Amino acid sequence: MPTTSTSRLSPDRMSPSESATDAPSPMTSSSTRAAGNAPRTLLLGHSPDPDDAFMFYPLLSGKVGCPGFTFEQRLEGIETLNRLTLRGELDISAASVHACALMGTSYQILDSGASVGDGYGPIVVSKEPMKARDLKHTEVAIPGILTTAYLAARLAIGPFQFKVVPFDRILDEVLEGKAGAGLVIHEGQLTYAGRGLHKVIDLGAWWKEKTGLPLPLGVNVVRSSLGAESIQRIGDALRQSIEFAFEHKQEALAHAASFGRGIDAETNEKFVTMYVNATTLSLGEKGREAIRRLLDEARKKGLVPEKDGPVFA
Repeated sequence: MPTTSTSRLSPDRMSPSESATDAPSPMTSSSTRAAGNAPRTLLLGHSPDPDDAFMFYPLLSGKVGCPGFTFEQRLEGIETLNRLTLRGELDISAASVHACALMGTSYQILDSGASVGDGYGPIVVSKEPMKARDLKHTEVAIPGILTTAYLAARLAIGPFQFKVVPFDRILDEVLEGKAGAGLVIHEGQLTYAGRGLHKVIDLGAWWKEKTGLPLPLGVNVVRSSLGAESIQRIGDALRQSIEFAFEHKQEALAHAASFGRGIDAETNEKFVTMYVNATTLSLGEKGREAIRRLLDEARKKGLVPEKDGPVFA
């Protein structure tokens, strides 16, 4: 049965596990050994999509080190990563900004690694042309109730009926008539038109028009209990990983392409460039302001709880 969206989320109402098909095998990094001590292995989660793969490739392949730590990779869809992080099962993870509103102070948002859409973002698509106001009366396939895409859709549209579908199945769900519309993330934002679907609303463009700010979709979070020194080292290593990927772009893009679910090289590069950019290197004050504004708007509408956080590392 379709679900009607409600006003407030909590960890015990999380959606079913999200999975992506044909994901490449995990990697384990070989980081620099800390003086006199064996390196500690941290569990690092990211989603099997090209932009995450691009930025984490140097770190997880050992091309960039993090003194004192090695990393075990956990590849999961973003909704699953959100749930795992809220249960405290990951040391470092990609996470939706929406989910960060539920984390309190147990995790901190790293300055590097954010996915931000400046005037573009997740797109609601349909098989036949429709207006955004029609979505109030349409069942929408969404990638998860903890995704920022869903939160932005609630802010833009208001309550609507939805069903949770793995992100890599949403276009098919709409094409097969199993949902009246679909909330598309990842490379589907670039491929939906080629499959004959129509854009109903671009949530990043809507947010930019409303606030003048970019739409902060995803960030990387780190467990607060690791301590300030370790968090600083991890943050520095992630920034260096992204810098290495930029400096060795074709190598990193080739790795990212294996996560693109059949997209061509041009689309792969376009998608990576959309979401790995200057703000990915550093959120900066504008990025932090965008996160605060998004969550403040959500709190005003009762979409996320009044809770301490998120904390910026």
